[in-house]
Order: sequence, then C-alpha cells, then structure tokens
Amino acid sequence: MSDLDTTTYDWDLFVIGAGSGGVRAARTAAATGARVAVAEDRYLGGTCVNVGCVPKKLYSYAAHFRDAFEDAEGFGWRLDAAPTFDWPTLRDNKVGEIKRLNGIYARLLDDAGVRLINARARVLDAHRVAVGDEVHSAAKILVAVGGWPWIPEFPGSELALSSNEVFDLDRFPERFLVLGGGYIAVEFASIFNGLGSETHLIYRGELFLRGFDREVREFTRDQMAAKGVDLRFDTNVERIERVEGGLVVTLTDGETLEVDAVLAATGRRPHLEGLGLEALGVELDDGGYIKVNDRLESSVPSVLALGDVIGGPELTPVALAEAMHLVRCHFEATPPSAPLDYANIPTAVFCHPNIGTVGLSEEEARERCGEIRVYSADFRPMKHTLSGSSERCLMKLIVDDKSDVVVGAHMVGEEAGEVIQGIAIAVKAGLTKADFDATVGIHPTGAEEFVTMRSPTRR
Repeated sequence: MSDLDTTTYDWDLFVIGAGSGGVRAARTAAATGARVAVAEDRYLGGTCVNVGCVPKKLYSYAAHFRDAFEDAEGFGWRLDAAPTFDWPTLRDNKVGEIKRLNGIYARLLDDAGVRLINARARVLDAHRVAVGDEVHSAAKILVAVGGWPWIPEFPGSELALSSNEVFDLDRFPERFLVLGGGYIAVEFASIFNGLGSETHLIYRGELFLRGFDREVREFTRDQMAAKGVDLRFDTNVERIERVEGGLVVTLTDGETLEVDAVLAATGRRPHLEGLGLEALGVELDDGGYIKVNDRLESSVPSVLALGDVIGGPELTPVALAEAMHLVRCHFEATPPSAPLDYANIPTAVFCHPNIGTVGLSEEEARERCGEIRVYSADFRPMKHTLSGSSERCLMKLIVDDKSDVVVGAHMVGEEAGEVIQGIAIAVKAGLTKADFDATVGIHPTGAEEFVTMRSPTRR
C-alpha cells in the first residue's frame, strides 16, 4: 500500500470511468488491499468494448467474408446461389456479444471487491467527488473517462454520424461516405465496402494515415482502391443536405455525391466536460489533454489520469499498461524503478488488407538513425495463386545500419496484426537483422518473409 494515510477517507482510490484502463486500475489496486470505487455513467468496458475495438473487429470479420466467398471458387467450392448479407443479423449479434462483455466487466469488479456506482462523477476538490446526491472522499482520484468523437462544424454537420452511432444503424447504407483520414476512417471505409456499400472516403490531406510509414500508406491506398473504395484526397466536405432518398454531400472541389449515410471520423477529444477539473486547477496541454508526470499524477498530485485523456497512444493495451504502472507507483510497497516505456508499441489498422506495424517508420528511422537499410517484399500471397484475387502483401524491415538493430517492422496483408505481434517482441528486445536472418522460417507462410529477406531494397 501507499505510505499515504488513508484512514480519513471513504476510499483509497476513486476511479471515474469504467473503461479498460479504469477497470484494470480498480481491480489491481483492490488486489493490494486498497478500498476502491468506480463511477461510470454509460457502459462498462469503455469505448473499446462498446463502440471501438471489439465491435469494429467483429464487423471487419464480417466484411472479409465477401472476399472469402469469391476466393473459394478457385479452390473448388461452388455456392448454389450468390451469398446475401443481412445487416440486422450482424448488428443484433454484435449487441448480444457486447452485453456479454459488459457483464464480464461487472463481475470482474464485483469479484475484486470494487464498488460500482452507475452515475457520472464530478470532482469537488483534491479529495472529494460528487456522484448524484452522494459525496465521496478519496486519497486518490483517477480520471479515466477516455475520449469522445469530435465532428467539425459545417452546414449540415448535424446529419453526419460519429463512430458511436455507426454500429447500430436501423438500415444498412447502400451508399456510404467516410470523412477523415485516420485509422477509424480507413477501417470503416474498408468495412462498409466489404459489406457491399458503394463507399467513398474523403480526406483533406494528400494521403491518409498520417504518421504511418509512407510506403505502407501508399501500398494501402492502392489495395483499398483496387477493392473498390472511392478515395478522394486533397478535398473536404463543404456541406450536407437531406434530400428524398438520402443525403447530398457537396465537396470543396464542387462535386456532389448522393449517399445514405455519412460517417465523420474526424478525431476524438478527451471527454472531460463537466468533471470539475478546471475549477480544481488541473493543468491541460494545448490539445486539451491532462498533463501528467511519470507517476501519472496531474498538477494536483492526488488527481491521477491515464488512457485517452493524457494524450499518449490511444490504444487499449497502452491504457492497461498505464493502469498497472499507476498501481505499482501508488499502491505497492516497491514502486517501479523507471517510467513506463512507450517505445516500440505495436499497433494494427483493421482496414482491408490489414496493417500491422511496430517501431520506427522509414522516415523516422532516417531522421533518428541516419544511415539505415530497408528490406521489403511486395508479393502476391500463395493463397491467391488459386483464388484469382489480385490482392498483394507488403512486408518491410527497417535496420539501423551502424548497430544492425531492427528498429521498425511493417506489414500490409491478411492477418497483419497477428503476425506483427510476434515480430514486436523481437523489435522490443532490440534484436539485430543477423538475429532475424538466423531464425528458421515456417514454410510455406507469408510470415517467413520477415526472416528470409537478405538483400536491402535501399539504403
């Protein structure tokens, strides 16, 4: 336990927000003997479980079946009739799975001895929280409320959906438009295209997925376009108007598109409204994120924060890691000897085909390392020699020339996230290209390319 005297407080830790990070912090703190309460006014599991990672991946699985049906013919499978897609079945089955997960989160908290309060909390001062008519005192208050979709204002912007609503549409949109260029926009464009929508992606920049490796971005652009997504770069939405039978979207280049639904995947912001942090003097950065130190303490030391509200990588596993680090810092006898390491965090983008990446992009590596070697393989996977599909796969290693250490690994292709998870261990461990070369590949797989690329593509 922390050396702070907590006998005068109702709770040792009061958590605001029952997302992945908040629940993990609550459970692990309770396991140390701390008295813990959690306040949540919406749904257990946060964005990831309810309107993020989990339903998105389920919908991505569904969207892949169209390709699978087409690919099967080359392997001798015949369908008696063309397959049809039923949106209500996918949507309602998803709802049932989310309810199951909500129940699991509730049981986890209950089994850990954590009190769950189903209401929005508001911070009154450094050690008091108001929840409805109740006031709770706590030695530590943790803000883990996550982010919320942000939609820019323009004529008709109120007609656009956010990622919160897009999973539960009453009717399937036969014509679908996505505004944005981040991973959420790219994923939903692929999903609805795969499910059968005529899909447009509108992005104001010259290429989507800013911050990712340039070659990965260009390869993904070409593969998505080949699958039928209408990609419009260097343009934006000027206005949306409702008409009989749908929506008319006018672009800044003057062109109009008639669609059934518009998803504005234009970013997320910390969901801090109404928490009372401004009156308390909790410092925010220019982006509206809570400033924290290595112990995840805000400018008010008893107010802690983690996850999407602190401006780091907005990934569920990062929030979980931050929760574990926070508990070690504040509730275990021996605190960690070093800050949380944010280097070499792997991630995936579930567009079609998938992206998996860990470490530095080629551009970042040139800037940080100077001399580098790039190994890449762009090939047609073995599966598609019979399927007839033109889909290709990209695999890429970035090597620091001086040390021979692999500083980045990237893949665009089927199950890229599954493959990169294993490669991420090697990159995190600082293994060299010689270590990769000494590893025997598994044949025949696409993944073996990561240990068989011998000649640099470029330096």
